[in-house]
Amino acid sequence: MGFLLLSGSAHGLPAVAPAVPEYLVTLTAYNAVPAQTDGNPFETASGAYSNPEVVAARSQDLAGEMPFGTIIELDGPSDSQGSCGYGVVAPRIGYRVIADTMNARYTDRLDVLFDTKKEYTTADKGMKNAAQILGICSGVTARVVGYVNINHIPKTQAELAVLVGAGKDSLALK
Repeated sequence: MGFLLLSGSAHGLPAVAPAVPEYLVTLTAYNAVPAQTDGNPFETASGAYSNPEVVAARSQDLAGEMPFGTIIELDGPSDSQGSCGYGVVAPRIGYRVIADTMNARYTDRLDVLFDTKKEYTTADKGMKNAAQILGICSGVTARVVGYVNINHIPKTQAELAVLVGAGKDSLALK
């Protein structure tokens, strides 16, 4: 005599996916320029190249939760107030790899690396780059979606999306 267990756990209950770690953080952005980095703006604290398409930095207090090589997905604040321009630059964020660290004075914060190109026109201040437009966004959810060897960070959002299983059609962009 035998029995058939179709799916789920040993008790016949549906399997539950493991919880994905989430953190509520303040999100800012930076550019790979000497005034916003250490002496070598083209190399991150992890030793990886400062690629503005995929790199992010984390505050030092998050080092245990998000070591170098952590792949994150960001969901903007539910209420964009003040200096938060998340809705404008969200298509440029996609998935990010933690490859850099921030000054010790910051806590519970992530910093997305953007290129220095000025591509956003504002009514009052002329042309700005994505880091200036993003500003300071409180209440952003950072979700850990994977890990990558820090020496083999994908160079593009498309490669990063494939790595986390999002597929080439989504390009990891929201």
